[in-house]
Amino acid sequence: MRENEIGNMIVDAALKVHTALGAGLLENAYEACLVYELEKRGLRTQKQLPVSLVYEGVKLDVGYRLDLLVENLVIVEVKAVEKLLPIHTAQILSYLKLAGCKLGYLLNFNVAHMREGVKRVANGL
Repeated sequence: MRENEIGNMIVDAALKVHTALGAGLLENAYEACLVYELEKRGLRTQKQLPVSLVYEGVKLDVGYRLDLLVENLVIVEVKAVEKLLPIHTAQILSYLKLAGCKLGYLLNFNVAHMREGVKRVANGL
């Protein structure tokens, strides 16, 4: 399964979760439901996965955590904010680089329609 196929399944699962719950909850509620939906679809999903920073060849554990890593290929950052900001895009791009992944999704569940809260982010590696 490739990144784009996984991404389509992630977006579909997010749409289902948002339809069921709506806006207004905390990020961890959406994250838990999204993990459940992804695993129901047979996708291996790791949550709150630590990721290290490598600086001058030294691996440093500085407390970064990926919200979700799906099939060891796609990073998902779950948000419940008024609107996605450029810093959110910068954050997921940094995580993509640190983890060596090509594709990520910012999912903001604090929207009227989930399609408005989906942002696909690619890392050129």
